[in-house]
Amino acid sequence: MSKIIPFKAVRPTPDKVALVTCRNYDDYSPAELAAWLNFNPYSFLHVINPAYIHAQKITLDKRFKGVAHKYQDFKNDGIFIEDEKPVFFVYQIQNKTQSFTGIIAGTSVEDYKNNVIKKHEDTLQYRVELFKDYLHQTGFNTEPVLITYPDHSDVNNWIAEKKKSQPIYNYSTTNKEQHTVWKIDSDEEIKWLQSQFATIPELYIADGHHRSASAELLYDQDQHLGNENLNYFMSFLIAESNVKIYEYNRIIRDLNGHSKEDFILKLSEYFIIKSKEQELWKPQSKFEFGMYLDGSFYALFYKVNDNSESQNSILSNLDAQILYDKVLQPLLGIEDLRNDERIEYIPGKQSILTIKELVDEGEFEVGFMLYPSDISEIKALADNNLIMPPKSTYIEPKFRSGLVVYEL
Repeated sequence: MSKIIPFKAVRPTPDKVALVTCRNYDDYSPAELAAWLNFNPYSFLHVINPAYIHAQKITLDKRFKGVAHKYQDFKNDGIFIEDEKPVFFVYQIQNKTQSFTGIIAGTSVEDYKNNVIKKHEDTLQYRVELFKDYLHQTGFNTEPVLITYPDHSDVNNWIAEKKKSQPIYNYSTTNKEQHTVWKIDSDEEIKWLQSQFATIPELYIADGHHRSASAELLYDQDQHLGNENLNYFMSFLIAESNVKIYEYNRIIRDLNGHSKEDFILKLSEYFIIKSKEQELWKPQSKFEFGMYLDGSFYALFYKVNDNSESQNSILSNLDAQILYDKVLQPLLGIEDLRNDERIEYIPGKQSILTIKELVDEGEFEVGFMLYPSDISEIKALADNNLIMPPKSTYIEPKFRSGLVVYEL
């Protein structure tokens, strides 16, 4: 049984929403960030990065206080408004090739604790504690956890009907996306939607494992204060058929002392190797890998071992795990996928020409292309309390900061 709640959202006025909302802070290059901050006084980047010119010279405590003060300035200046009553939202993101639609709601920390909301990624404790402190000091969150639910025909039909009504927002962004938001404030519809989710036994985190873990930590720390908002965290709930899962490709700086010939020979123990020369070859199915080395592409076909029937075979048959177990760790000496400076990651939505260029320039020696995981693999791992290797999936849609704010 999944519990969702409406909440009193704080959000931009309709005339300024296109100016206020922004991509994730980390998506901007330093030049882009400076440009937006210099020329757009309404950008939410001013809130999440106050006094940006001096950002590296102040403590985290001062920075968090600066975020809180700048957010209050946006409210005082009438850039943000607050809904009069708790509501849900239906939110649609469209680009040239895809459309994503989901529900913005509060989800239960108790559900997260009790594994009704399931996870498939590990978290770094320092990042969880850092974001918990951020939430505690700023008193708001504008980055919802992306959560999937099994396709539900009644909910799908209801969403389709809501999309025929007048939205509260309908605007375009400079990265050529169309964003449309409908507010759900009818008591009857709110209760109906809650009853539908109450029939769904489990929800799955697609993106936002650190955010949800931070919400739990803040709840454990501050629940004695009696703040009901701490019992929930903001989520963007989307049907599992409507998420797009990309792979994360890997590029490595050296061959760990191996010659090209020796490295390929060692790979042949576990892979059938076919040279593709200059063909920009990508894996076509599971258990296939692409490799770019010394100016040539290769197709690697894993010699699948069907003997393992244990629970861990779910993890050991994951392509990202296979690459780690058979190549990255034993041959290239990469133990720590998060912190080893010899490896970097390229989201699969980027062209593999990016990998070719980085290797050809000489900073990296070899690149590996993976086939993307599907939602069934993610759910199977979560159901069995197994954890994906770091940087296994790049999942869309991505939410815009400053669109909807959940106050704590």
